[in-house]
This record gives sequence, C-alpha cells and structure tokens, in this order.
Amino acid sequence: MQIGRTALSATLALALAACGGGGGSTTPPISGGTPTPTPTPTPTTATCDISNQLDFVDDQLNEWYLFPDLLDNNVSRVGITDVQTYLDARVAPARAQNRDKGFTFATSIAEENELINSGASAGFGIRLGYDTVNNRVFLFEAYEAGNGFVAGMDRGTELLAIGETSANLTTVSSLMASGGPSAVIEALGPSNPGVSRVIRFAQLGGNVIETNITKASFSLDAISDRYGALVLNDGGKKVAYLNLRTFIVGTSDRQLVDAFQDFSDEGITEFVIDFRYNSGGLVRIADLMGDLLRGSNTGQVFSQTVLRASKSSENSTEFFESTTGFFNPSTNTLGSPQAIPSVNPIKIAFIGRPGTASASELVMNSMIPYVSPANLALVGSNTSGKPVGQSAFDFAACDLRLRAVTFQTLNADGNGEYFGGMASEMPNTCAATDDIFTPLGDPSETSIATALSFLRGQTCTATISGGTGQTAQSVGGRQLLQPERPNAAQHEIPGLF
Repeated sequence: MQIGRTALSATLALALAACGGGGGSTTPPISGGTPTPTPTPTPTTATCDISNQLDFVDDQLNEWYLFPDLLDNNVSRVGITDVQTYLDARVAPARAQNRDKGFTFATSIAEENELINSGASAGFGIRLGYDTVNNRVFLFEAYEAGNGFVAGMDRGTELLAIGETSANLTTVSSLMASGGPSAVIEALGPSNPGVSRVIRFAQLGGNVIETNITKASFSLDAISDRYGALVLNDGGKKVAYLNLRTFIVGTSDRQLVDAFQDFSDEGITEFVIDFRYNSGGLVRIADLMGDLLRGSNTGQVFSQTVLRASKSSENSTEFFESTTGFFNPSTNTLGSPQAIPSVNPIKIAFIGRPGTASASELVMNSMIPYVSPANLALVGSNTSGKPVGQSAFDFAACDLRLRAVTFQTLNADGNGEYFGGMASEMPNTCAATDDIFTPLGDPSETSIATALSFLRGQTCTATISGGTGQTAQSVGGRQLLQPERPNAAQHEIPGLF
C-alpha cells in the first residue's frame, strides 16, 4: 500500500485514525484522497489528559518518524504541560543535526482542515516582517480579500502605531524598544474574527492613514489576481511570471491550470517562477505544478518519496502526468482525471529566499534533471533547506493533529540532500535583494529584474550556498513576524496576521 501523495501536508498529509488515549497501533496510511474533517467533541479529562496525548505522540513517532535514531527516548515527562514542548524535546537530536528545523509540531485538526479545504483564515490578511537593524515593521504582501488591503495596506506599507482604540495607540518603535517583535505581535491581538485594532500606517509615497481594522475570515488566494500570473514583455520576448503564494490551498489546482493554459496558449518557453515567500503546502499541488511543466516528459519520474527503512514498502514514485483530478472542497475528494495543459520550459529562473521551503524546493529539485544546466537558476538568496515532509496523525477527540517528519523527497537522479538549502543544488545562482517597495510582478523589482537578466543570458553574482540552511522566518535583511506558537495558517504562511 503506497503513501497517499494526493493527501495533505506541508508537503504531505496523512490522517490516521487513533484510539482515545493513544494506545495501540494505527492503521497504515491510505493511498490517495484527503481526510474527511471529523467533528471535534468537547474533550473529556479522561480522554485528553496530557499523559494520554503524549502516549499518542510517542506511538506515532516511534513507528513513523523518518529519523528513528535521532529521537531522544529518554525525555522526562515531569513538568510537561503541553504537547509541543514534549515534541521539541523528543526531536532535539534531529534538530541539532539540521534535519528537523521545527518541522514536527502539534496543531489543530479543525483549523488546518479549514485552511486546506476552504483556503480561509482569520486576520487582517497581511504578511508582516520587521527591519532587524532599525526595528521598523513593514508589509511584505497583502491578500486582496483581507480587511488590511481594503483599508489601504499593501506591499511596502509601514506600521507606525497600534492600539485597541485611538486613545491608547502605542508606536511600533516603542513596542519594539520595550519588548521586541513579540510586543508587536501581542499588540496586534489574537487571530479571531471580530478582533479589531486601530492601526496607523504609512503607504508607499508617505500618505499616513489611521483607521480601525477588524479581523475577519478571508480567502488565502494562492495566485493573486493582480500579479500572480503575468506575461511579461522583455524586449519583445514573452516571459511567463508566476507568483505562487502557497501550496497549502487545495483549490489552487484550478488556478494553476488556468495560468498554465494561458502560458501554453502564448507558446512561452521562458519562466520566472516566484517562490520567495512560499514555505510549502500540499505535495499534490507540487506534483501538479510539475505536470504543468512537463513538456515532452510525460511518464518520466518527477520525484520519489522515501520513508524510514522499516516503512520502505510505503515508498512511492511520482511521474509527470497529463491529467489531474481537481479538488472538491464540498466533498474533500478529487474529481475524475481531466486533461491538463503543459508548457515546454527551456529556461526557468526560480526566485527564492530563506522563507522558500518544502514543496517549493521539491519543485525546484525535481526540475533539475529536465532543464539544461545553463538555463536553470535560483535567484535571490539561499532557501530554507527542507527536503523532508510531514504526515498528519489525528487524535480527533482532542482536536490534536501531530505533524511529524516521515519522508524525504528525491528527484529523478536520486538527489535530495539539500538540508543546507537549494543554492548548492542549482546549477546557477544569482544574488538579488527583495525590494519590498516595488510591487510583485513589476519587471523593475530587483529579484524579477535579475531573473529576467539571467534569462537573457547575462551573467550574475552567485549567491552564497551556506551549509546549514536558513530559517523559514528569515527573509533577507528582514525577519518575518512569527508567534512562538503559530496557528495552523501561520505554520504554513509565516508572518501572516
């Protein structure tokens, strides 16, 4: 029985049934499909006692964790009051070897299912980072359906002051001085619908606005209608620009197919694929993206999934395919296979940053065997370094989902050891800054301009490969605002508020 590569995860998800209390073994992963959300009953003390939750965690880690020799089997439970603290201790040896950089975590079943199935989250709909030198907070991007964008916030906007009312506004500079990024995060309030804050912010150009903004559920549109899929005119040559924000939204399959249908109709063979803030998502969507980039490679190996030795019977291979089944959020199932377009990518410039991870890196790595080395590059800076993926193990009675590292992905050449980031794997790298004061999709934005230059055959300054990878929260000289205990959406989209 093969692992279901169409299932959910920051690279893969498998929902495994578990008995209350965590005792006994689970059934193997089921091939294909996605887990059906289960109503979460009010936990009882007997079922959701912390010891029962930790028993459940131990059962899954001991059976499925990718690096069994890098688990600490002597962690004391004395004083442990939450699952995440225990997980951090158990996988500490793997983390010390750069193999599990926060990839194993506990989250909410209900929150994550809502995120994946409907592509929705609650908040202002903005992605924030801060200048680590000057302690200023800026927007990296804004979701069009969020109230932040409606209020006038967009890429490059600077937050100046935050308060529950106009009477108690506190400047961001004073928040950063007194408590650092955590003080700003606390001032922004919980990510619950109906929470409101008065925010003073400066738009690009200097216009200052002070207004009350309410957090609400908004659509995490994976491909922006403004700049997500564009055909750029580069000196008379057509170049496709794709900015994919995340792989986590199940319904982004149709958006991707529509975008590539346009690129195919235009006969485009040169691509700028912008993954600069994309920390991953569903392997199914990564596989689909490979299918859309397949050219003449239908039937060839796209990627390989490898589990621990004791689970080698679950290993699987993904091939370039000419059909796909689209996700139906109302039934949580994939439809019947339908023919999909493809392009013939002669040249590709991937834009990446330290926040680029998981499924984004999977696509890059899997395309290396199929694009001429002279025509393939990573533009920007080194990526996170996450050639592994998580499975999902559910303790439904407690709304507890364990995301545990259970597999590694390799390309057709058998390569997949990029724990230090993709800079050492790509045949070409071009250093470029992230110009947050220029719109995404604009050919003059520094990273995009550098990518276009590479596609013209011009030389560039190589990035530093590094040897340890980089954190998903680091973006150039700025750091993403990220709570110590992020919610489901923030796990997948760091910096989201």
